[in-house]
Amino acid sequence: MKVNRQHKDSVFTLLFGQDKKLILELYNAISGTNYGEDTDLEITTLTDVLFMDWINDISFVIDGKLVVLIEHQSTINPNMPLRMLIYIAKIYEKICEIKELYRSRMMKIPTPEFVVLYNGRDEMPDKQVLKLSDMFAEHKTENLPNLELTVTVYNINKGRNPEFAERSETLSGYETFVEQVYKNEKVMNKQEAVEKAVKHCIGNGVLKKFFKDHSVEVMNMLLREFTMEEAQEVWFEDGKLEGMQQGMQRGKTEIVKNMIAKGVDATTISELTGVYIDDVLRLM
Repeated sequence: MKVNRQHKDSVFTLLFGQDKKLILELYNAISGTNYGEDTDLEITTLTDVLFMDWINDISFVIDGKLVVLIEHQSTINPNMPLRMLIYIAKIYEKICEIKELYRSRMMKIPTPEFVVLYNGRDEMPDKQVLKLSDMFAEHKTENLPNLELTVTVYNINKGRNPEFAERSETLSGYETFVEQVYKNEKVMNKQEAVEKAVKHCIGNGVLKKFFKDHSVEVMNMLLREFTMEEAQEVWFEDGKLEGMQQGMQRGKTEIVKNMIAKGVDATTISELTGVYIDDVLRLM
């Protein structure tokens, strides 16, 4: 996991991440619960750990549950259960008194719940479950694993799991915005696609106040969000993914050069590869 030196919210977390009322609305929508606005909710989102270089996660404690909720736009990663395990350990470390671990009485900790909301372009089922045990090198079905973690993935593209949108006007509006961006990208570049989607939402009263207040931020966020899937396409094209995974500096340099050749800007290259921007500019 990467330490966040200059964290960047995603549009998803800008919309939902700090507003307890909207988090409750979202959680009620996807879980079928009916928690009221006066429900005690503690936001526990980590701001120093990222899956990539922007924050697309929300975590919170509600009614004895510790919920980790991730928005995911690229192809669903089969390693998500392990990533969630690392993440939840850091949250428990954050919210629990370490000294309590060594006392004679048993600690009570909130029960974890892991949810991924998928709104990428790939065809995905409405719901799927990923298990940590499926990643174990040797796992015999007759023996239960000593450690298990399950992640529930919901497809929230427009028209999928429609009951979620029916329960949450905010989520419905977000789905409409994402749908408009994808639709526009088929006939125009990404910047024009995002601009037109924002104007569409404002003109049609979809999250109107949010987009009026944050239109510039939304533009910058979406144009910066060079997804993991897109980054992998660059790495795979030049056979350098393996070199990068091994942490080979030579391979990373070649990746930077190839991304430069493809017209990726210096800031994005630095964010995605971890190479200092000054070094990227020198290679340019």
